[in-house]
Amino acid sequence: MEKSELVKIIRTNLEDGKLSCARAHAIAREHNVKLRQIGQACDEEKIKIIGCQLGCF
Repeated sequence: MEKSELVKIIRTNLEDGKLSCARAHAIAREHNVKLRQIGQACDEEKIKIIGCQLGCF
């Protein structure tokens, strides 16, 4: 999947400009991409991940 397409998907799932960790996991499963790709796209686009299940964010 191209980065621009992934960013578009991420942006449609934002709540108050942020992406929940649970939603990031769901996007990864639904679109067969690695969670790391979602994290990198969020970092590059300055999108904050909230509610991390591991307490990392």
